[in-house]
Amino acid sequence: MTSLAALVVLGVAAATLPACAPNDPATTFEAGSSASPTAVPTAGQGEAPVARDGLGGPGASASPKPAEKVLAAGNPNGRASVPAEARAVDTSKPTRTVGTGTPASCTSAAVVKAVAAGGVITFNCGPAPVTIKMTATAKVRNANGPKVVLDGGGTVTLSGQGQRRILYMNTCDEAQGFTTSHCQNQDHPQLTVQNLTFADGNSTGDKAEGGGGGAIFVRGGRFKVVNSRFVRNRCDRTGPDLGGAAIRVLSQHENKPVYVVGSTFGGTAGQGGSCSNGGALSSIGVSWVVLNSVLSHNEAIGSGANPAKSGTPGGGSGGAIYCDGNEFTVRIAGTIIENNKANEGGGAVFFVSNNRTGTMKIENSTLRRNPSGKFETRGFPGIFFLGAQNPTVTASKLS
Repeated sequence: MTSLAALVVLGVAAATLPACAPNDPATTFEAGSSASPTAVPTAGQGEAPVARDGLGGPGASASPKPAEKVLAAGNPNGRASVPAEARAVDTSKPTRTVGTGTPASCTSAAVVKAVAAGGVITFNCGPAPVTIKMTATAKVRNANGPKVVLDGGGTVTLSGQGQRRILYMNTCDEAQGFTTSHCQNQDHPQLTVQNLTFADGNSTGDKAEGGGGGAIFVRGGRFKVVNSRFVRNRCDRTGPDLGGAAIRVLSQHENKPVYVVGSTFGGTAGQGGSCSNGGALSSIGVSWVVLNSVLSHNEAIGSGANPAKSGTPGGGSGGAIYCDGNEFTVRIAGTIIENNKANEGGGAVFFVSNNRTGTMKIENSTLRRNPSGKFETRGFPGIFFLGAQNPTVTASKLS
């Protein structure tokens, strides 16, 4: 960990701020994807899963029809192009299915078992929406996959019941198995969550790998989120660098970005995430591409910034998004970020590139009503930014 001195940015006094990074060697991060963009799907589009019966295989019985209503998530007016690698995964031929057609068959134990086994996972819980109350965190086994896909078909909610993290992947966790000699930079597992709701996750007290990730924690491999909702997730209330009430990510393969597509974090009053930093998303040394999404009513509730001011526990930055590290990028397109708040800096986005190489682009997006309690970058309401140059803003409104 290194630290920045007290800063004055563009005439706005800043608290002493972090320059934190994992112990892994720094590497260069790409901006976005080189894949050719295609027409953007409307929120909720994606491959409709064909449910199969039984956990552990496709089964032999006829498949019920997919849910008529796909989960409504993201910004329906977002028009950012979605590259091929960021789209929903085809789950029409699942590896395994959670449930045998009834809500009672869709249990926490079945989810945990399916995630550990890996592959393409769908749900067969009946036609009505169902909430699966997780009594344990589902953990990805690093040797299984290489793709691990969870597709809720728009009707499944995974709930941490306010007591636990919901989903965990860590290529550097020996308990989940080492599969390469360079766990911080390997291309697998490749985890996708789509057409799912993650509710009431809570990682409070879990400080492994720095903590955070109330609903989902990921280190290593690749990760993307498509057409999903995150509501009422939590992580520790204080701490100078931990964060991500919904999602915390570290160490993506070859510095490729995490894609968040057509998804909602919060959405309405009382549904947002809350954490010391990063009321929705948080990372160290990881790039993000956020497309056609909504991040609202999230909050960073720590106090004292990073490093923590004397006499404070630290934290309070990045009401919606908290990004720290060296070489990384953030691209926000077709997205609404509103009504988030931070006790310290960056009511919408906190971005600190310690070596000043990082860049941020905001395209065809709206950022509004994201109060920063103590500091932000002049001319960029709701944003605190330290990087290569000021954020590039195109066809967007910041207020």
